[in-house]
Amino acid sequence: MNNYHDTWLVIPVYNEGQVIADVVEQALKVFPNIVCVNDGSSDDSAERILSTRAHLVRHPVNLGQGAALQTGLAYALAQPDAAYFVTFDADGQHQTDDAEKMVALLRSDAADVVLGSRFIEQTEHVPMLKRVVLRTAAAVSPTARRLKLTDAHNGLRALNRKAAAQLRITMNGMAHASEIVGTLARSDLRVTEVPVEILYTDYSRAKGQSLLNGVNILFDISLRERGRR
Repeated sequence: MNNYHDTWLVIPVYNEGQVIADVVEQALKVFPNIVCVNDGSSDDSAERILSTRAHLVRHPVNLGQGAALQTGLAYALAQPDAAYFVTFDADGQHQTDDAEKMVALLRSDAADVVLGSRFIEQTEHVPMLKRVVLRTAAAVSPTARRLKLTDAHNGLRALNRKAAAQLRITMNGMAHASEIVGTLARSDLRVTEVPVEILYTDYSRAKGQSLLNGVNILFDISLRERGRR
């Protein structure tokens, strides 16, 4: 039986009261250490989290997923014996089996960062609009190309302590994913991608980003990339 006492799942939460308790309970079957960052939710997300054994950190107002991830990683890094960190979505899309495989790669010292990809293997399960936006994001991002990534905006990531300590997420909205990729591309960290299965439910599809949001992300990142030249 695997022991994940040294691994922390970091789950940003914003108005996920319908599903968050189930997501956490399923994850706790494998990972005993979970911190949920309730990012100013207006629903009962905090109460649902409190009904589980997960740790709860609260943002009094909504700061965005990037800020929630930064808060959660800082909390997890402060815990005794924490060596590995997994960012995990609150809407039920991510699978603990994938997270286990990613942490195993870190344990083997094959990488410092393991990123999940929807596009290494079969892609027909990914909704067409999302597929186009995500593939375009990876193609136009200089940093994603530098790392040879196929999926620059997958929220399932595993990091060792060295990598987690280097992250400084300043883009509080959804553009944080590209910011993380940029940080990794400029670092000496060993980064690899692995295929993961994303479970698209009616609930998660309804919560997903629109095409307009995807275009806004690309615009934000293009401005940031220009500013570094």
